[in-house]
Amino acid sequence: MAFLPAEGAAEGADAGAVETEAPGVLAFRLLGPVSATREGAPVPLSGTKIHTVLAVLLLARGALVADSRLSAALWGDAPPPTSNAQIYTYVSRLRKTLGNRVEIFRKGPGYVLDVRAAEVDLFSFERLDRLGRRALEEGRHEEAGRLLGGALDCWSGHALENVTEHLLQFERPRLEFLRAQALERRIEADLSLGRHRSLVPELLSLVARFPMDENLRAHLITALHRSDRQAEAVQVYGEGRRILDEQLGVVPGRRLSTAYLRMLRGEGPGLPPRRPPVLLPARAAAFTGRTAEAARLRSLLLSRPSDPAARLRAALVTGMPGSGKTALAAEVAHGCAEAFPDGVVHAELHDADGAARPPGAVLGDILAALGEAGSAERTTDRNGLTTRHGLNELVGRYRARTADARLLVVLDDASSDVQLTGLLPAGPDSALLVTSRGRPACVPAVHTVGLGPLGDEDAAALLAETVGAERTGAEPGAVRDLVRHCAGLPLALRIAAARLAARPHRTIARFADRLADPRTRLAALSYGRLDLARTLGRALTRLSPATAALVPWLAAVGPGPFTARLAGELTGLTEAQAEHALEELVDGSLLLAEPDGHLGEGRYRFHSLVLLYADTTPRRELPR
Repeated sequence: MAFLPAEGAAEGADAGAVETEAPGVLAFRLLGPVSATREGAPVPLSGTKIHTVLAVLLLARGALVADSRLSAALWGDAPPPTSNAQIYTYVSRLRKTLGNRVEIFRKGPGYVLDVRAAEVDLFSFERLDRLGRRALEEGRHEEAGRLLGGALDCWSGHALENVTEHLLQFERPRLEFLRAQALERRIEADLSLGRHRSLVPELLSLVARFPMDENLRAHLITALHRSDRQAEAVQVYGEGRRILDEQLGVVPGRRLSTAYLRMLRGEGPGLPPRRPPVLLPARAAAFTGRTAEAARLRSLLLSRPSDPAARLRAALVTGMPGSGKTALAAEVAHGCAEAFPDGVVHAELHDADGAARPPGAVLGDILAALGEAGSAERTTDRNGLTTRHGLNELVGRYRARTADARLLVVLDDASSDVQLTGLLPAGPDSALLVTSRGRPACVPAVHTVGLGPLGDEDAAALLAETVGAERTGAEPGAVRDLVRHCAGLPLALRIAAARLAARPHRTIARFADRLADPRTRLAALSYGRLDLARTLGRALTRLSPATAALVPWLAAVGPGPFTARLAGELTGLTEAQAEHALEELVDGSLLLAEPDGHLGEGRYRFHSLVLLYADTTPRRELPR
């Protein structure tokens, strides 16, 4: 098997040379059964759990792996009471088995595997694939074919064949998509070099294995056409159209249809496609936790729907203000971008002040990102207002543009179904990722991922990523206090971490003492453009005036749980009026709905920071 160095490989003129595994080097394999070899001889690793721990540590690429992440990969949502002790045992066995060629050390609430002196087939694959993609984009087809062929040679089966089903569900779809993309690029390079005749047998085999892959079928039609086998190409297209109709109820997409039409017209390959846009917010510098949630979102976006009638893959991320919805969506979308060859686009549905953006402005931005410049200008009047006729035109153009596309659309901070109606991609090959504080009805409930507070370990790890593990490790008690005062809210933790990082000579305990006082806590949780109180205040502006006015009065209920009857007694409202307001707060993720009490009454609870904000907000007279 061919490998490149895990770090520091040259990407210059000699980058196309594929290096072989050096003698004496410890090598790891993830693209097949998880395994290790030393000087070419297998290193004995026994048991699925050991292979899983090794795989998770390798996939982290030298970053901290929290205990909670290892637990999720080993046992899913049902870890045993002795999970931490078992993880320690597995890590100790790995240290003993792997020897001193690599180092596994404890760091904060997790472990780090240092593999700089080792070889990892996944890293070699990614490096060769990246170099091959660049060579293909620059027209160096011979080099591209060699590099991409070397990348595919790194595989020795299906990825992660001998790990737990939990880790398999998290990671395999992403890795297999990367493999499929590399294969398509290598075939594209070979076609550009005129190797169509030698490609036909391989493509016939691939299309037989993956009959609904339109890109492979389009390549086969092109190869047959150039080999003067037009009758077979027509048959391949007809078979593909029938399978897509019977299995999915859709017509062939743009790439397959274009290959077929070019064959009918006797045209050549045409110009290379425009590089697809990937327009997303930057990934969080210290994205920590949310392992299970990220895996669930990737599964929803990358998996074909089991119901042929389901026309759109969609996922929804919900949670209270500051729970990290946007950061999670950006992390997942960046990781899935390779699966959407027509691009990834992102749109903010509210402006910086919290006001909803006009649908026409959002559609104009998306269409412009997809290469249709001038969309917004032609549909707004001199006052900046979108006309009804203009909005209908934009919706029609958007649906036509996305009908045959393989596109990921990320819509951030939706507040209603009305905002989303005209923004749903029209084609079955596209996917939609929405973040919202509520639950829009256009996204099925089963496709919803709710974000609660971070656990203590993940919260401490988030602090350590920004502040530094050495500094947090020196004050574990102060870290625990700070985490408790931030109540697991990612925004509060990021603000606290930013303030601490800006004052490296001050103790964590000093800042934790400031957070301990409820009177100064909200003021302390503000840094630069990050302000917890302002974020919560903007959330109140989306409520009805009556409910927004009620929030400060509800602070008297305390941490809860409490009922609508108690809320009515404290505010002078009827129980029905109070319940209506409380349900609106639940829909806006400013209040948690608890399990019903023994009398069948609905029960509610405030997040501690929302309760603190309510308690410090001036009370206004309640409308009657």
